[in-house]
Amino acid sequence: MPRMKTIHCCMVAGLAVLGFLSLPVESAQPPAKPSGTVYVIPIKDVIDGSLLYVIRRGLNEAEEVQADAIIFDMDTPGGRLDSAEEILGMLRGLKIPTYTLVNPNAISAGAIIALATDHIYMTPGSKIGDAMPIMLSMFGDIQEMSPGVEEKSTSYVAAMIRAAAQHRGHDPQLAEAMVRRDTEYKIGNEVIAKKGQLLTLTNKDAERRVGADQRPLLSDGTVNDLDALLASLGKSDAVQVVLTVTTAEKLARIIESFSIIILALGLLGLYVEFKTPGFGFPGISGIVLLAIWFWGYHVAGLAGMEEITLFLLGLALLLIEIFFIPGFGWAGLGGLALIFVSLIMAMVEYYPGEPWYPTLPKFRIPLTNFSLGTILSAVGLLLVGRYLPRTNVFQRMVLQSATIRKEGFSSSQDTTPLIGRQGVTQTPLRPAGRAVFGNDLLNVVTRGDFIEAGEEIVIAEAHGNRIIVERKTS
Repeated sequence: MPRMKTIHCCMVAGLAVLGFLSLPVESAQPPAKPSGTVYVIPIKDVIDGSLLYVIRRGLNEAEEVQADAIIFDMDTPGGRLDSAEEILGMLRGLKIPTYTLVNPNAISAGAIIALATDHIYMTPGSKIGDAMPIMLSMFGDIQEMSPGVEEKSTSYVAAMIRAAAQHRGHDPQLAEAMVRRDTEYKIGNEVIAKKGQLLTLTNKDAERRVGADQRPLLSDGTVNDLDALLASLGKSDAVQVVLTVTTAEKLARIIESFSIIILALGLLGLYVEFKTPGFGFPGISGIVLLAIWFWGYHVAGLAGMEEITLFLLGLALLLIEIFFIPGFGWAGLGGLALIFVSLIMAMVEYYPGEPWYPTLPKFRIPLTNFSLGTILSAVGLLLVGRYLPRTNVFQRMVLQSATIRKEGFSSSQDTTPLIGRQGVTQTPLRPAGRAVFGNDLLNVVTRGDFIEAGEEIVIAEAHGNRIIVERKTS
């Protein structure tokens, strides 16, 4: 019964996790009709990790409904380079036409993202460019980089923005001039950006017609606002789905920041629970922490119900191994394998247009995070084993003094005077059963022999409640 109660508690906790992860995340609902739909994703203020969630969600929804266009409504001074690079990866395989409305600023990382879209439009007085990388201190101040570090960072960003421009048919030299101060950019004989000056274009500069084919320099045109852009694209009557960063996505961003610690504590809780009898605080806290971890990645658009189902199935196999199957065999190994796969797959990023199966490079970051989480969990286990017994809370829970016989303590009645008494078995001893010794009915056990009912026996040993008998010899 205690084991079944423990299994019941674990399964209830697992179902609670599944129900929690199935709760809807507040989101703009995709329209019912798959045609005449435009997704508008505002990119406002600083570009950071929480923006990745709303863009990933928007791109996935737009693909599902086969939207006509995706528009980034942009007003940003820039932001994190790693976030911008992830957004570029999401856009690279997208089949839906993408537009950026510079409204009114696309600076630094914003310019990089804009150049990764198919078309750029700008509002009056808007600006785009100045994408040279900078280093910020933990207090938000600009830090000076050494020449070597600066060149390494600049070279990397220059290659990134060139690749984005080339992929979408923009001028790669113009893109590089936004990153490198030592790159001069000219239109014919006219110098647009001198050496030592980063390229930043106004809407008038960007819409200039250049070359024999009179193509736009960068911007397809100047429009007053989003409605004017939709009108110029012939999509005034299209259904607009506007996405913003939700509260859940902001919380998921915080969870992601501490994901390795949460993962380590969750694994530690489950390990401690499996090593201790019953079901209590370690198991509950481990399941709750892993539920929070999965929920964060679920909101981020990475962990789906498939990964959650794999984790719960692995947990169930481990419980079956622990409570129903002696030793440690295929059920336990299978459970650990499923848990490992679910945790790794929950961290693998998927970009639109890529195969449904992940490629090997996508496993690098998940495996790194899982390894760090496992190491932290092992360190936590060592710390718990070493320092927990010394805490006041632990010492109040554990009996500190020994209860030994010479001090008058005994865990059971002293039955040594019974040795030598003779009796008759009341039930068969196979090898345990009951026997009568005078007026006393006692539970007895043999040394492994089977003795039928009604046979004469004698008590050979007595160790508290364990009374060992053997056949009486004549």
